[in-house]
Amino acid sequence: MSAPTREAVLQALSKIQDPDLFKDIVTLGFVREVVIEGGKVKVNINLTTPACPVKEQMKGQAEQLLRALPGVKDVQVDMTAEVRGSQGPPRKLAGDIKHIVAVSSGKGGVGKSTVTVNLAVALRKTGARVGVLDCDVYGPDIPMMMGLTGEPETVGRKLMPKERHGVKTMSIGYLLADDKPVIWRGPMVHKLIEQFLGDVEWGGLDYLLVDMPPGTGDAQLSLAQIVPLSGGVLVTTPQAVSAYDVTKAIGMFRQVNVEILGIVENMAGFVVAGTVAGAKSGTVVALETGAGVERVTTDANGRFELSVPIFGAGGAERLAKKYNFPVLGRLPLNPVVRAGGDAGDPVTVSAPDSLIAREFYAMAGRLAQKLAIAEHRALPVLL
Repeated sequence: MSAPTREAVLQALSKIQDPDLFKDIVTLGFVREVVIEGGKVKVNINLTTPACPVKEQMKGQAEQLLRALPGVKDVQVDMTAEVRGSQGPPRKLAGDIKHIVAVSSGKGGVGKSTVTVNLAVALRKTGARVGVLDCDVYGPDIPMMMGLTGEPETVGRKLMPKERHGVKTMSIGYLLADDKPVIWRGPMVHKLIEQFLGDVEWGGLDYLLVDMPPGTGDAQLSLAQIVPLSGGVLVTTPQAVSAYDVTKAIGMFRQVNVEILGIVENMAGFVVAGTVAGAKSGTVVALETGAGVERVTTDANGRFELSVPIFGAGGAERLAKKYNFPVLGRLPLNPVVRAGGDAGDPVTVSAPDSLIAREFYAMAGRLAQKLAIAEHRALPVLL
């Protein structure tokens, strides 16, 4: 039996649809290489992000379709990725960075920095090149959360970002003593952000996540003015006051024409779990939560589990529905997250197989998806 033709291979692969771009991978130009040697077929599928959550699904589908072709004896499918970046004019600053994403909140204390560092590590673990810029000049937490101290090195007139867990970082916290407060007016904050983007040797990055100070002040406005942003991610807790403050951040992003890529709901309940020794399946356990009595039943091993909405529930969903952007993820309260951040090892590093770390990986995939969709939407239409 003769070997398959290139046309037959491409026709088979054209049955694979990208679930977000609604076109097949051949039309999208994802099939970069087709090599046919006798009965062996080797193809390269180049996706728009290494964090693509359906990468393995596409690979399996491609292998199945190619093996079904007459004359095929062996199949090799290599999955690679190339982040295209924004399709607008090149940036004057940070020109080698494909996407700059602001991580913001309406108020402090909602876990914005925690979300930033864990998203960064999760993206890095997919193979993406990632950096974190700490623009929270009044409370720079990134150095502690990434386990980094000391002044950054300089090469010529450039500052070298400090790196850990594969993520490049820069923060005012590296340049000041720990007990020295930053008492700056708006123009100084603007200049610092400009220098951190222009005078730091970031190199080529796929994603730069910018940890913003809470609120809608000078730093947010300066960042939007200095460089075109690929979008913003909002962080909130379920409680009403946090969701109320986030609406101001939504208004700010819209006023400066920055797309909101999604919202993250942090502290979304606390999971209470345990075992009642000797209990049979279906035994009712009454738990006093402070907001009343909740009743749960045990399983065959006497175990029970209950998520207690300490800060309320549904805040992120209501905002997402009202303003038409997705919920990227919901993160329950978990001491392992706090412990990892205090030790300089985010939970995506210290407990990579935990449920909450896996939620960060899923969130990173959803964020990368949103950016890839925006890239495709910005591509010119060729007639």
